[in-house]
Amino acid sequence: MSKSSYLFTSESVSEGHPDKVCDRISDSIVDLYLAAEPEARVACETLATTNKVVLAGEVRGPASITHEKLVETARRAIKEIGYEQEGFHWKTASIDCYVHSQSADIAQGVDAAGNKDEGAGDQGIMFGYACKETPSLMPAPLQYSHQILKLMAEDRHSGKVKGFGPDAKSQVTLLYENGKPVKATSVVVSTQHDAGLEQKQVRELVRPYVEKVLPKGWFPSEDEFYVNPTGKFVIGGPDGDAGLTGRKIIVDTYGGAAPHGGGAFSGKDPTKVDRSAAYAARYLAKNVVAAGFAEKCVIQVAYAIGVSKPLSLYVNTQGTGTVDEERIVKALGELMDLSPRGIRKHLGLNKPIYARTSSYGHFGREPEADGGFSWEKLDLVAGLQAALG
Repeated sequence: MSKSSYLFTSESVSEGHPDKVCDRISDSIVDLYLAAEPEARVACETLATTNKVVLAGEVRGPASITHEKLVETARRAIKEIGYEQEGFHWKTASIDCYVHSQSADIAQGVDAAGNKDEGAGDQGIMFGYACKETPSLMPAPLQYSHQILKLMAEDRHSGKVKGFGPDAKSQVTLLYENGKPVKATSVVVSTQHDAGLEQKQVRELVRPYVEKVLPKGWFPSEDEFYVNPTGKFVIGGPDGDAGLTGRKIIVDTYGGAAPHGGGAFSGKDPTKVDRSAAYAARYLAKNVVAAGFAEKCVIQVAYAIGVSKPLSLYVNTQGTGTVDEERIVKALGELMDLSPRGIRKHLGLNKPIYARTSSYGHFGREPEADGGFSWEKLDLVAGLQAALG
């Protein structure tokens, strides 16, 4: 194949995947704190295994949020996902809480004081990406992988389809010609299921979701449509495999189609630039593409702990840009304050809007009325067109 023709694969995992259970719990705890105090600080990690959950991390917030409330929040998250199984049950799982107060050394670097503005919560690099492969300006293999599992979960929750368990994974491989996706060459879906179902039955339950998500005529050949390739998937979730917060960062972002700085999102309040600056970078990249200045756009931003201004802002349109990248950098810097405080204010991030981000991707979603997914808005398009047109 030439360089313009290739196969590319991305995967997704459902809200019941062990790592995603942990992300959901950690983000539910972030929401608990931000609902009580918008300026709260939270860094919450979760471990889940057979009927056991461990909470750890550092917080600064109202004393009224006790360990008992954190445990209650974790149970509610597990229940909402749908775990009522012998090996992992929202009601009977043992939940240990080791969350404690934030380090004073970290706090003094992050907090504003005197003439010092609020600084970044850590050093690091964050990336954002957008492309014209889908209406949401997301890479197609990842978007389709997310949508398959999201539709399956919706029907599981509503009771429309019986037999699915909470734990599931998907993987979509697309053929690209001249740099654009043209069809699926293989699809993999593994889903936890009731003990009475045979593999063939599960395959037929899954098929309509793949058919609905993929564009017409893209369904792969039957021998490249894999459903539960091991043959059986009854034991799942944290009972089948331990989970940890932050282990699905490629699923959370761009499915491998763009660089990743390495920092996870879930469990972190928006003063942590691992989260907020990655959201800002996606916001900027999406607006650049939507404004018509590139088919693809990668943005990198870098920070030092305790320092408010970003150390660098980098734009790469991967040869698809219609204006010089230096001009885009200048325009973006004028349209948005990329300090931690500036990002939080511009995108309205100090709100309890994070549990919903913990599965099916942090990007490519619709902005919501209460401020959820605000980083998906296209409200910089007019400003970019005025500056660069």
